[in-house]
Amino acid sequence: MAFEAASSPSSAQSLPKKNDVFISFRGEDTRSNFTSHLYDAFCRKHIRTYIDYQLDKGDEIAPSLLQAIEDSYVSVVVFSKNYASSRWCLDELTHILHCRRVQGQTVVPVFYKVEPSHVRNQTGVYKQAFESDLKVDQHKMDMWKQALNEAANLAGHDSHTFR
Repeated sequence: MAFEAASSPSSAQSLPKKNDVFISFRGEDTRSNFTSHLYDAFCRKHIRTYIDYQLDKGDEIAPSLLQAIEDSYVSVVVFSKNYASSRWCLDELTHILHCRRVQGQTVVPVFYKVEPSHVRNQTGVYKQAFESDLKVDQHKMDMWKQALNEAANLAGHDSHTFR
């Protein structure tokens, strides 16, 4: 995968971003395998990459992660089996897509052992996630479903077609 720091429409008028890439992922699924290898590959290429274990101890998680998203040129979203079962991942995705619309941030989806159509249409394990414990109001649920659909319609990478 080749990534370059993307220029946002307002980047010429604002300060440089702290990160080239922000990685969004479900820790229990990919932290110790795919995501750690992706992070290492970016670092070897001297691509400034933010991953959640860079949080300073004592920082509030939500504001720090949302700021890290805003401070990145590119967000790589690693969709995995349990991504949609995390309210936090879904809120993070919604914020990433907001930054795409407002700041021109580049968003690259990676479908790790899940079908892109399951993400796009909330079928398979993604349907099961929405039928489980995600107790939220209908408006928030609709926002999450729309965000999954929007992200899955972006050009990305599918682990079934890449080694």
